[in-house]
Amino acid sequence: MSVELTGGRQPKASVTVIGLGPMGQAMAGAYLDAGYAVTVWNRTAERAERLVARGVELAPSAEAAVAANELVVLSLTDYDAVFAVLESVEAVVAGKVIANLGSDTPERARDVAAWLVERGAGHLTGGVQVPPSGIGSPESSTFYSGPVELFQRHRAALEVLSGVDYRGDDPGLAQLYYQIQMDLFWTSLVGYLHATAIAEANGISAEEFLPYLSSTVASLPGFQAFYAPRIAAGDHRGDVDRLAMGLAGIEHVRHTAEASGVDGALPALLAEVFRRGVEAGDGAASATSLVGRFRAGARAR
Repeated sequence: MSVELTGGRQPKASVTVIGLGPMGQAMAGAYLDAGYAVTVWNRTAERAERLVARGVELAPSAEAAVAANELVVLSLTDYDAVFAVLESVEAVVAGKVIANLGSDTPERARDVAAWLVERGAGHLTGGVQVPPSGIGSPESSTFYSGPVELFQRHRAALEVLSGVDYRGDDPGLAQLYYQIQMDLFWTSLVGYLHATAIAEANGISAEEFLPYLSSTVASLPGFQAFYAPRIAAGDHRGDVDRLAMGLAGIEHVRHTAEASGVDGALPALLAEVFRRGVEAGDGAASATSLVGRFRAGARAR
């Protein structure tokens, strides 16, 4: 990374942050708090005003921002935005290490990494697991993947933002881990919201429902720990649960929702997934057999 010599003192660590949405602003602020010299750039320069008041340097262009430091952190909406920025700075990326902390698919992360390597730059993919409020906390975590030597070289700078979880050399791995976490997060959150809607439709407040919600959520790790080795072994015995029983239960949820005046589309979608498994002959198997059905369904399309 670039350094700034100040008399007899140690060089000052420095970093560039591109993209100043809430996450990028939090990242630039965390680097300032850690004593870094921070250069930023954003398409809408006004977003940098508070950071400039705190001491960051606002670069006049994306190219100038990338040229300023070896380590460049990208916090952009998606990889379309990433490519738009990178193509505008192509002349200065050689020798830089781009830590791409936006969200997109694993395959697009590999595309970005290949584009940068072809131009003499390094690349680290990041999948940030916390909202902006969690940036700067060592209890937070970010998945990283890419060349291990680059990760180790810049680990201290990355740990300013959060704890780090290095997943391997494949640049797509950080996004893969991030996306499967988001798969679980969003489906779980929407399930909670749907259940809360049914509760409120029947006069049960979200606060009153909360301890029962918490009890159900607290039971899930036990199920997951039980099922994970069975799934890995391809063991889908219906000795604990059965797909046909699950289908009946989900239909009861759908009927309850609709009778309460709540949209039944979500449980209907789940019922359809279970029904396909039952119709394929897995009615007496565990719901874990759906793992294979999901994979087979993707191949069929």
